[in-house]
Amino acid sequence: MNPLVVIPARGGSKGVPKKNIKLLNGKPLINYTIEVAQKVFDNAIICVTTDSQEIKKVVENTTGLKVPFLRPENLATDNAGTYEVLLHAIDFYERQGYFADTLILLQPTSPFRTNKHIEEAMELFSENVDMVVSVKETKSNPYYLLFEEDQDGFLSKSKESNFARRQDCPPVWEFNGALYIINIKSLKNGRLDSFKKTIKYVMTEMDSIDIDTMFDWKLCEFIINKDIS
Repeated sequence: MNPLVVIPARGGSKGVPKKNIKLLNGKPLINYTIEVAQKVFDNAIICVTTDSQEIKKVVENTTGLKVPFLRPENLATDNAGTYEVLLHAIDFYERQGYFADTLILLQPTSPFRTNKHIEEAMELFSENVDMVVSVKETKSNPYYLLFEEDQDGFLSKSKESNFARRQDCPPVWEFNGALYIINIKSLKNGRLDSFKKTIKYVMTEMDSIDIDTMFDWKLCEFIINKDIS
């Protein structure tokens, strides 16, 4: 395996201003992800892709990791997609002479993802799959708790069933955003949502916390300060 680790970190954040470098328990949020990646991979194949000079400076000054580039202008807008950002990173390293076949996408908003999670998920990966993705079991089961509005304005179950109890419903999995191990050949042929051969890696609800709002941030602070595990 020739891995490339990509950590995407945009400068703008509306829910939590400057989220990626905001201090969580005294440490920039993005550092939780970088430090975990450094326990598994060499710095040379860990790529923080950002449009922010400030993020670049914080990363390089606090982790010892060199940020290889700032994103071009077309990938620095609110509308720039993760898919294009990943392809840009792959192309950058190929132009440097490094041809990765496996991309490990680690979003910097998952502070409770560990190196053990990465290592266990990588054991599930092979060249015969498109992706291994981290998930949690969703509480919003479409067989029981989720409803859609029909053309007459009435609610009906999103997925029809005769289950009388939620516990009887089959488990349904939700991407938690923490970890994606992607076959680069598959990625070059289509976006993640087009993949047909995807394998799940299950994480706990706490380890799956993804910071998007100040509520999420406060929850993480509480968990860290109370040493909840």
